[in-house]
Amino acid sequence: MSERTVTRAEVEDFLYHEARLLDEWKLDDWVALFTEDGEYLIPPTDVPDGDPQRDLFLVYDDRHRLGERAKRLAKKSAHAEFPHSRTRHMISNVEVRQAGAAVQARCNFVVYRSKQGVNDIYPGHSLYELRAGADGSLRIRSKRAVLDVDTLRPQGKVSIIL
Repeated sequence: MSERTVTRAEVEDFLYHEARLLDEWKLDDWVALFTEDGEYLIPPTDVPDGDPQRDLFLVYDDRHRLGERAKRLAKKSAHAEFPHSRTRHMISNVEVRQAGAAVQARCNFVVYRSKQGVNDIYPGHSLYELRAGADGSLRIRSKRAVLDVDTLRPQGKVSIIL
């Protein structure tokens, strides 16, 4: 991919598109947003700046495992998410920095999840490393979703994609 200047509005549109794919459970399309060497991480709540080589992450998926996660969540045998939760991903406070083809983005998020009469709220912020293509496309090289909570109670788990 060759270098081009990316605007904050482009990044916001991309992040809104990603959120819509997740809310509509179009997980294969979501996985396609990642580069071949892409990764998706959720650090532990007690070590938000942790290193996946040293700390036990809630999620640390490379592109292959990300695809497998999407396939698994689409199956009826994924009991934690069948039937699928209703989610709403809210994105705000988007900040963008660019150095060559690498685009660093940070945003706040709140994910609302409703399932079987229980409503959960997942607040946090995401750190993205995006790649800008000459064709105008953006792709995710890395997404780190940091939960801004000190524990996963009352949710107890993260079975959705943040």
